[in-house]
Amino acid sequence: MMISTRGRYALRVFIDLADQYSTFKNVRLKDISERQKISLKYLENIMSLFVKHKLVEGTQGKGGGYKLTRKPEEYTAGEILRLTELSLAPVSCLDCEGPECPQKETCRTLPMWRNLEKIITNYLDSITIADLQNSEEGMWI
Repeated sequence: MMISTRGRYALRVFIDLADQYSTFKNVRLKDISERQKISLKYLENIMSLFVKHKLVEGTQGKGGGYKLTRKPEEYTAGEILRLTELSLAPVSCLDCEGPECPQKETCRTLPMWRNLEKIITNYLDSITIADLQNSEEGMWI
C-alpha cells in the first residue's frame, strides 16, 4: 500500500483547517494553497470530495472559503485516507474494487494480509486530526 499525493495533501489540508477551527471563520483555499505549497487547482479537486461527503463546508462569495463541519478530534486519518485512496488494503485481493482472486479459498497468505489490513486500519483510525495538529517529531515511533 502506498498513500498517494492526494491522501498526503488531504491530511495537510485538514490540519490547516483545524489550525483555523477556533476562529469560526471560513478559510480561503488560496490561503491554504500558499501555506501548504499545494496547487490551487489540485486543492479544488480534493475539497470537492470532502464537501460532497460533508467533512467540510464550502461557502462561495465574499467571506467564503472552507471550514470543518466537526471538531478536529472527531476526524481520523483513516477516515480521510479511505476517501482519498478508496482502499487501504495492502494487497489487491483485499480491495473491494479489485478482481476476485482465484486462489482465495486456498491462499495461505490471505490471513496475514487480512491481519495487516486490520492493523493499518486500526492504527490510522486511532490518529485524529487534533493529534496530528499537536504532534511532535518522533511522536509516532
